[in-house]
Amino acid sequence: MAKVNSFRDLIVWQKAMALSKDVYLATKSFPREEIYGITSQLRRASVSVAANIAEGQARSTTGEFVQFLGISRGSVAELETLITLSKELGFISEIDSRNLTSTCEGISKLIVALRRALLAKNAQ
Repeated sequence: MAKVNSFRDLIVWQKAMALSKDVYLATKSFPREEIYGITSQLRRASVSVAANIAEGQARSTTGEFVQFLGISRGSVAELETLITLSKELGFISEIDSRNLTSTCEGISKLIVALRRALLAKNAQ
């Protein structure tokens, strides 16, 4: 695994940032009465994915980074759940739901791969 100077260099962080922007765009048309409900939850969960990757990478130890990646992966699962609920409530289309969920799945796989690589490197 190549040395990473900044979280900005991580593909998984870049994809998480793009996902967060997509979530913000998708929730713009949500019902006004949901601004403090599911809209806020979706936005916070999406921001949490990238933010925890960044915070973990900036920490002192590999163990801390791995821990923050676990938190980030949990936020992805939360986000997928909220996307499914939003679709079932008719707030987003089937296509938007499928696209966002697919992106979440890809990011989750990248997080798992990065965690494995970090743990393997740390075990050496």
